Amino acid sequence: MMGRTHALSGWCAGLALASALDLGTIHQAALFATTTAGYALLPDLDHQRARATHLLGPLTRAVSWSLRRTSAVVYQATKGPRDERHSGTHRHLSHTVIFAILVGLGTAFGSAAGGAYGVLAVVLFGLLLAVDALGIWLAVVAVAAAAWWWITLQDQYVRLDDLSGWLGLAVMVGCITHCVGDALTEAGCPFLWPLRIRGETWYELRPPAFLRIRTGRFAEQFLVVPALTLLGVILVPGVWPALTVIAGAIRP
Repeated sequence: MMGRTHALSGWCAGLALASALDLGTIHQAALFATTTAGYALLPDLDHQRARATHLLGPLTRAVSWSLRRTSAVVYQATKGPRDERHSGTHRHLSHTVIFAILVGLGTAFGSAAGGAYGVLAVVLFGLLLAVDALGIWLAVVAVAAAAWWWITLQDQYVRLDDLSGWLGLAVMVGCITHCVGDALTEAGCPFLWPLRIRGETWYELRPPAFLRIRTGRFAEQFLVVPALTLLGVILVPGVWPALTVIAGAIRP
């Protein structure tokens, strides 16, 4: 499993998008990126041994079981003439762009309908997913960011359920980031389903063999993870300008 890699890539994607969404302060960007980091782990609920599957005990295991069964049915109903014989569970339905879009829209509408409690439930679950992969430090960052965002909020009439729009986007981006990461591995990822490619409806997109990452091996642990960690720091609002100032000051 690539839990830490997925979470870090989700964090980076969230930070990169934050400024475009007018979430340019450190606390706003950190909260958005924490959400994308957490939901970058969501697609792996289709695996019975994934950490996300066991996160909330019987609840997430039940969701995982339902997702696997649904994915298997959809696979059998939509597979093309050249799709291989497969159970259609792991890395299938939940690893598609359509799934990411539907979950993102469902999150946006569901959290809006659920009001403040709906928003808090979505954010808390994302935070638990991210902390499970990256460590407790992220919980401290997220709680501090949320508190500071609320304290400095100029429009005091803004309610939690007003955040449902960007929350749905964060969930969608996290899921898509996961798919892109899996597409770089040996197994690939069929995230363009149901677009038929070379006779396969569930065509696994992946780079040439020499560029594919083997999960849990040297390239992921000692190249990809450190690179994403460094990028995740640089993308924090204010860090890159500070680094350029420091570099200019010490340049002979």
